[in-house]
Amino acid sequence: MTGGHIFFKKPCALIFFVSMKQAILCCILVLFLLPAFSQKGKTDTTGLKDTVQMKEAVVRGVRPPVQQTAAGITVNVENSILSKGSTVLEVLERSPGIIIDRRNNNISLNGKEGVMVMLDGRLMRMPVSEVMTLLQGMSADDIEKIELLTTPPSKYDAEGSAGLINIVLKKNRRRGTNGNLSLTGGYGWAEKGVVNLSLAHNTQRWNIYGSYTYSHDRTYSDMYITSNQDFPVLGGPMSVIFMDTTRVTHHNQNMTAGLEAHITPKTSLGVNLIYSRSGNPLYAINNAGYNVLPDSLLSFEGHIRSGNVWNNLVSSAWMERKIREGEKVSFDVDYLRYDNNNPSVIQSVFTDKHGNQAGSNNDSLFSPQQRGQANTIIQVGVIKIDYEAQLSKIFKWETGVKGTYTRSESLSGLESVVGGEWVHRSEAANDIVMKEGIGAAYTAVAIQPDAATSLSIGARYEYARTRMKDQLMDKTTIDRSLGALFPSLFFSRKMGERSEMQLSYTRRISRPTYNDLASFTGYVDPVALFTGNSFLLPTITSNVKLGYNFRSYTFSLLYSRDDHPIVGTQLTESPAGDLMYVSPQNMRYRNSITLQANLPWKVNSWWNMNYSLVGGWRQFREDYTSQPLVKSYWGYSLNFTQNFLLPRSFSAELSGWYNAPTYEGTIRIERLWSLNTGIKKELRNNAGVLQLSVSDVLRAMQVRIKFGTLTREAYGTVSNAAINTESRTFPIVKLTYSRSLGGGVKAAGRNLSGSQDEMERIRKN
Repeated sequence: MTGGHIFFKKPCALIFFVSMKQAILCCILVLFLLPAFSQKGKTDTTGLKDTVQMKEAVVRGVRPPVQQTAAGITVNVENSILSKGSTVLEVLERSPGIIIDRRNNNISLNGKEGVMVMLDGRLMRMPVSEVMTLLQGMSADDIEKIELLTTPPSKYDAEGSAGLINIVLKKNRRRGTNGNLSLTGGYGWAEKGVVNLSLAHNTQRWNIYGSYTYSHDRTYSDMYITSNQDFPVLGGPMSVIFMDTTRVTHHNQNMTAGLEAHITPKTSLGVNLIYSRSGNPLYAINNAGYNVLPDSLLSFEGHIRSGNVWNNLVSSAWMERKIREGEKVSFDVDYLRYDNNNPSVIQSVFTDKHGNQAGSNNDSLFSPQQRGQANTIIQVGVIKIDYEAQLSKIFKWETGVKGTYTRSESLSGLESVVGGEWVHRSEAANDIVMKEGIGAAYTAVAIQPDAATSLSIGARYEYARTRMKDQLMDKTTIDRSLGALFPSLFFSRKMGERSEMQLSYTRRISRPTYNDLASFTGYVDPVALFTGNSFLLPTITSNVKLGYNFRSYTFSLLYSRDDHPIVGTQLTESPAGDLMYVSPQNMRYRNSITLQANLPWKVNSWWNMNYSLVGGWRQFREDYTSQPLVKSYWGYSLNFTQNFLLPRSFSAELSGWYNAPTYEGTIRIERLWSLNTGIKKELRNNAGVLQLSVSDVLRAMQVRIKFGTLTREAYGTVSNAAINTESRTFPIVKLTYSRSLGGGVKAAGRNLSGSQDEMERIRKN
C-alpha cells in the first residue's frame, strides 16, 4: 500500500452478445408458465446421485458431502441447493480450507499459496486473475465435485507446492438425447443473470455433448484506508486517507463441445473443446488526502476506466487402447490458447492546498492524463503417454511420459501527457517473450497383499528450462534449468469394516510463473506500480500426511515444509527511492502442521449436518524487508452445512464459513465469514426445480487488511484497509429454475480426459 492505496489487480473489459433483458424475460416467462404444468408425478426430492427406475422400485446411491483419500478430500457439491445459480468460484469459496482473495486475485489451500487449479484434469496455464474470471463465469450447475489434493500421487505433475484443486464437471452418460436447462435471475447491489443449457446424445458407441452458459453480473465494492508513511518524493512523513469506489460489470460466455467414440471393444477415442470469452468493464473513482508534515496538504482524485477481454480455447484429443485384460495404454494431446487485451485510461487531479498541481509539470508521475495497454498471448502444447498393467493379483504398474511447451508474449506500457504530448514512461514499458519446456517421466508400483492393505510407491522426474527475453533491450534476462526427482509414498490399511488408516509422503514444487518473473507494470497511483521479480527462486515442498476414516467421519494431520515459498503483492522500494514496487517475493521458509476433520451428523430422517475444520500451527521466516522476522501463529477455517427435507417436496439448506486471521507474507488479513441459505421446491409432473438462494445473509463480507503490523514495510508504511464487497450493502438473492430435458439410462464412459494430471498453474498478474 502506498499513498493509502490497497493494491488491487483489477480485471476489466468488454462485449457481451446476449441481452440481459432477454435472460430476465426468459426467467419471468418460466415463472408464469409453472402453474400450467400438469400433475403426473414428481422428481426425486432427496437430490440423490444415481437413480434407476424399475417399475415401482427405485434404487438410489448417495455420496457423502466430503470423502477422504490418501491424496486429499473430495467435496461433493452436485446436490447442494446453494450450487444452483452460483458460479464455480462461489462454490469453491465455500469448500473446506479454501480462501479466495478477490483483493489480489489469489486462491489458497490450507493457508498456503502456490495451489494449482485443474478443470477436469487439465492445466490451464493462465494468470490467476483470469482463472478466477473464468470460474466466475462458469455455472456451478455443471459441477459434480471438487477434489482438494494436498498429497497427489506421482502420475500428477509435481507443480503446486500447496496442492491441487481439481474441479470435475458433470458427465452425462444417460442413453438417448437428453440435457438440462437452467435460468437464474438475481439482485444484490445490481442485477445478475445466468442462462445454462447442456445437451447430450448417447448411444452404445457414441457420446456427443455440448453446453453453453452466459452470465451477467453487475457488482460493486468500496474501500476506506488510513495510512502513515515516509515518502520522500511526496515531501516526507505524512498521513493519508484514501477512498475507492469500484463498479464492474461481468459478461462471460462459456461453450463446450465434445465427442467420445468406442471404435472397437478395445479402442476408444475422444475430442473436447472449451471456449470462453469474458469481458469485465471497470470504472473506479479514487480519492485521497495527503497530510505531509508539518502542514503541507495534497489531494488526489483519480478516475480509472479499464478493459480486460480474454478469449480462451482449450482443446484436447485422446485415445485409449486395451491390450489385454488389466493392461492398457493411452495417448493424449492438448492445445491451449489464452489471448488477453487490457487497455486502461487514467484521469487524475493532484493538487496542493492552494489548488495548484502537485509535482512538476514535466514529471510524468504527476501527469493528469495517463493511459496503459497490455496484450498477452499464452500458448500451451501438451503430449502425454500412459501405460498401466496388472502384473499379478498383488502388483500393478503404472508409468508414463509427458512433454509441455509454453510460449508467453506480453507487450505492455504506460503513457503520460507531458507538455501537451503523450510521452512513454520508460520504467513502465515491456515487451517480454517467455518460453518454457517441461519434460517429465513417472513410474509407480501399487501393491495389495490382501483386501485390507494397499501400498503405492512412485517417483516422478521433471526437467524444466525457462527462458525470458526482453525484446526492447534485445537480451535474454532469464535462462534457468532445473531437474528434480519427486518421490511419493501411499499406504492404507482397513481396520475392520468401518475404519481405515492412511499414510502418505510427497515432494512438490512451485516454479515462478511468467507473471511472477516478468517486469511488467500496472498502474496503482502516481508513485506505485505492480511489477515482477526476476530473482525469484522455486518453492520446494515436502508433505507427510496421516489420515483416519471412521464410518463417514474423516480426520487427517499434515506436516508441510516449504523452502523459499513465493508470496505476492509485497512492498519494496525502488533503487531511486521514488517508487513503491508491489511484487512477489521469496520467504526463507514456511512450516505448518494442519489438522483437518469432517464430521457429518444425521439428526433424524429430515435433518442432516456436516461440519469441517481445517487449521493448525504455521510459521514463516522472511528477509526481503529491511527488518527480517520469524512469525508463528495459529490459523484455521470452519465450514458447515445443514440440510432439511420438508413436506410438499420442499427442502432447505443453511451453510456458512469462517476464516480466522491469517498472513500473506507480512500482510495481515483479519477474520472473514459468511452465512448463506436456500430453499428448493420440486415441481410436480417432472416439471423441474425452483430454487431460491441468499448469499451473505448477515452482510458480513468485509475484508480488513493491515500493513506494518509485523515489521517495517517499505517507506515505513503502516495502514489499515476496510473493503466492503457487494453483499455488505445488500445480500445477494437469486432465483433459479432448472429442468431436465429428455431421459434415458446411464451408460458407461471414460470418467476423465486423458490429460487428468494436467493442473492449472495459478498465475498472478
